[in-house]
Amino acid sequence: MNREHLLKALAKGVRYDGRKLDEYRPIKVEKDVSHSAEGSARVTIGKTDVIVGVKMGCEKPYSDTPEEGNLMVNVELLPLSGDRHEPGPPTEEGIELSRVTDRGIRESKSIDVKNLCVEKGELVWNVMVDACTVNDDGGMFDAIGLGSMAALQNAKFPELEDGVVNYDKKSDKGIPIDRDPLPVTVYKVGPHLFVDPTIQEQQFADSRLTISVTRENTVVALQKGGPGPLTPQDVDTMVGIALKKAPELRKAL
Repeated sequence: MNREHLLKALAKGVRYDGRKLDEYRPIKVEKDVSHSAEGSARVTIGKTDVIVGVKMGCEKPYSDTPEEGNLMVNVELLPLSGDRHEPGPPTEEGIELSRVTDRGIRESKSIDVKNLCVEKGELVWNVMVDACTVNDDGGMFDAIGLGSMAALQNAKFPELEDGVVNYDKKSDKGIPIDRDPLPVTVYKVGPHLFVDPTIQEQQFADSRLTISVTRENTVVALQKGGPGPLTPQDVDTMVGIALKKAPELRKAL
């Protein structure tokens, strides 16, 4: 595939795998796939495959937020998932995936961080979301965002005994989640807009916009990527696509 062939196909409203421009590949979500994590999920979108785990720990809160717990998101692009990923420190791509996922959850006020407080100024829960790629065939922003929310919904607090976390015992208490934002990333190649690229399509993208949408169809976060510009009309159209497609991802969730 080259860029000119892709542009010709998109101009006809079709993809190389036969999908329409606004059509996702088959989506599957499995929860509770890891017994060592407090919550976990595995998401496949087509051949793209990610695993997300949630771990929780108790620590002293930050001095400026003495009654608030914390959320942290980390994405690891494993070399086994694609030949462009290499071992070593986090790459720019991995950092961006982490930050975009974090922003969608954080800006939606999905987790009431005050409900993560055990003792004001002394002890709060930290929620750590770790995602790793099993196979990278494009569309990672949406797959990791979906997997993160599924794992958070699946998570149960471990027992806390005299200020010490007992990871061998899970409680029946879940993370206090008020909203469940999901990202829809719309890509632009030339004048054409589409969702859920394969890795071959993704490499030719001029720009993209990740739109995080709640169950109420409220947009809570926007993140642009790629070197190409987006016009106000592009953004309006992309947001419209996201509002239309988010319910499809939510069905899988």
